[in-house]
Amino acid sequence: METTDSKQSETVSLTALLESVLFVASGPVSLQRLAKALETTPAVVQSLLDSLAAQYATRGLRLQWSGSDVQLTTAPESSDVIERFLGLELTTRLSQAALEVLAIIAYMQPITRPQIDQIRGVNSDGSLRTLLSKGLIEEVGRQETPGRPILYGSTPEFLQHFGLSAVTELPELEEVSDEDEAEESGE
Repeated sequence: METTDSKQSETVSLTALLESVLFVASGPVSLQRLAKALETTPAVVQSLLDSLAAQYATRGLRLQWSGSDVQLTTAPESSDVIERFLGLELTTRLSQAALEVLAIIAYMQPITRPQIDQIRGVNSDGSLRTLLSKGLIEEVGRQETPGRPILYGSTPEFLQHFGLSAVTELPELEEVSDEDEAEESGE
């Protein structure tokens, strides 16, 4: 006698089952956890994910990676429509200061508030609170120095918000020479 599980596997492809699991997952999921749920190997799951990523390239969904974990998200190109649908147009804008702090964290993570303040030359407490409340950054640990300051890093929500799969997709920083700085200051 066949079980319901085996009948289900016969009628639904492994790719479709993987897609279903990713759809109901509340956040990023490891390859090992997906493999266990699908009763297969992480290598098979990776192959299926590669196939899904290719299929999603021209659709409204994307696979977003956070380290070795993966999550199903909406395509960044559809953000305006999704924001309008959810009524979020006016609440998703960040101030110039918050964007500065976010860029510093994204490129230099993990980083402490005093290090951010030193780079910016001003206090960043308000911007950090805003970014934490929006889920774009998170506390990722404590520095092993006196006072044990909090270390900040970006979140999967940051990647999703900016349409990135990984922090490594951030554009390269341009080197600023002393001559460039002198030109900017009018010297």
